[in-house]
Amino acid sequence: MTTQISPAVQLAETPGRMTPGPQKPRRTFRGSAPRAVVNTVAILVFLCSVFPVYWMVNMSFTPSNQIISRNPSFFPLEFTFKNYITAWTREAAPGQTDFPHALASSLIVALSVVVVCGIFAFLASIALARFAFRGRYVFIVSVLVVQMVPGEAMMYTIYNMVDDWRLMNTLIGLFIVHLASVVPFTIWTLRGFVAGVPADLEEAAQIDGCTKAQAFWKVTFPLLAPGLVSTGIFAFIQSWNEFLMALLFLKGYNLTLPPWLNSFQSATEATNWGAVMAGSTLIALPVVIFFLFVQGRMTGGLVSGAVKG
Repeated sequence: MTTQISPAVQLAETPGRMTPGPQKPRRTFRGSAPRAVVNTVAILVFLCSVFPVYWMVNMSFTPSNQIISRNPSFFPLEFTFKNYITAWTREAAPGQTDFPHALASSLIVALSVVVVCGIFAFLASIALARFAFRGRYVFIVSVLVVQMVPGEAMMYTIYNMVDDWRLMNTLIGLFIVHLASVVPFTIWTLRGFVAGVPADLEEAAQIDGCTKAQAFWKVTFPLLAPGLVSTGIFAFIQSWNEFLMALLFLKGYNLTLPPWLNSFQSATEATNWGAVMAGSTLIALPVVIFFLFVQGRMTGGLVSGAVKG
């Protein structure tokens, strides 16, 4: 009885011949066209987002007499630092704060909000994500509902409370208001990060000989670092850019940067737009520096806690 061999098997067993490998799928016009459209839209969105920032920086180096023109220039024809000197030395009003003092006030309030908010929100998110207690879901929903209420709706109540506590025109009063405004969102966000880390990682570390506290700090906490950094950036930006409450509570030498920049607009004299753009650029720089300082830690903590070492 003879066995017949198919032509495909004969081709594979013939010396000097190689079986054809898997062929790569060819790109078709139908597949590349939507990708090109998406990339084009992304580039346009990016340009629309970056252009106002570029224009602000461009105007900050342009002489004031050339800013208001029917033929604006995309590059400063007469490069000058005079606007920055004016912004740095200009007082909000005669005898009131200037840029260095306003910068110090904003840094004190914003960094204090980041540290205290991080501690409170971190402990609350651990309790909400890892422990079951009565009223937990009611508390979670309450945190979300409080975040939905606009601050302007509670302005009168907040003003009376700060006035009753004798904290008007103090950085402590503004710090408390900013802290109360960012804590609910921070708790809600960090709870999602904590719930996304499996508890099995801590149990595996305890089997390897770690205590419960060591398992948390060596395994779980590094995995939560991106969430802590993200919420810290949010808290810093919210406190740094907050204008309405700072304008309502502060005056004189305690002004933060947004109310100080608002003082450039006057009803009796023309607005120095060059100094305004220079001041806006100086206000934006600390946020950029803060983000560049912490953005590496956002990705560095993603997998560091999952490696046994």
